[in-house]
Amino acid sequence: MNTPTLGFTLAEKLAIVQTVDSVIIADGTVHKGELTALGQLMQRIEFDSNFILQARNIAEEQAKLILRAMTYEKKKVLVAILDEIAISDGFVHEKESALMTEIHSFIGYVQDLKAAK
Repeated sequence: MNTPTLGFTLAEKLAIVQTVDSVIIADGTVHKGELTALGQLMQRIEFDSNFILQARNIAEEQAKLILRAMTYEKKKVLVAILDEIAISDGFVHEKESALMTEIHSFIGYVQDLKAAK
């Protein structure tokens, strides 16, 4: 993973990990590449395996609201993280792509992208 990290808050990290976990399980199979990418993400934004369990206890809607409130720069990093996780097994499954599109739309990434131009 080559994306930079920003000073994510604890709530943002939990929401990111919850969302990453959702993308990983979207196609019904957890691939070795996805686990490797998750391990790299653990180092980049500084969390451990216990953190994953905590993130799974956050409601999806709550996580999305936290992500929606992030700055455009943080959203840009999130989108890059999700892209890296999705492709880490060698291909992006249709269900992963659909989920990521839904997340991008909900957090306002598309609108922010237009505003940034």
